[in-house]
Formats: sequence, C-alpha cells, structure tokens
Amino acid sequence: MGEFFKNAFKDMKDNAKAQHEVDKANLEAVKAESRAQWEEAKMSPKARQEMMQKERDAQIAEAKARTQAANARIDAAKNSK
Repeated sequence: MGEFFKNAFKDMKDNAKAQHEVDKANLEAVKAESRAQWEEAKMSPKARQEMMQKERDAQIAEAKARTQAANARIDAAKNSK
C-alpha cells in the first residue's frame, strides 16, 4: 500500500512540473504577442496597411485551398457511386 501512495505522489509531482512548464510557455507566448501588438500599433499607417493586405492575401489563399479540397472531395464522392 505504501508503494501505491509513493507512486501516486511521484506522478502528481511530475504532472505539476509538466503543467508548470506549460504555464511558463503560455506566459512567454502572451508576453510576445503583447509586445507584437504594441510594435504593430506604433507602425506607420502605410506599413500597417501593407501588413494587413498580406494577412488578407494569406486568408484568401487559405480559403481558395479549402474550396479546392472540398471540390475534390465532392468529385471523389460523386465518382464513388
């Protein structure tokens, strides 16, 4: 019975350490994102517009790829009948 509790407490300790690493990584990510937003807010209007246009272009490209994938699935489903 003592070995059971020893293993249980060791597992809890290991899980707590792992969760601490996850929390630490998440905190660093939030700090970096906050800093990025601050730097973007200080950008010139022209640079901000260029950045936003690149983001829109990426979103459009992603949507087109998803559309093509869906159309391929539709064609595959029609051909399998």
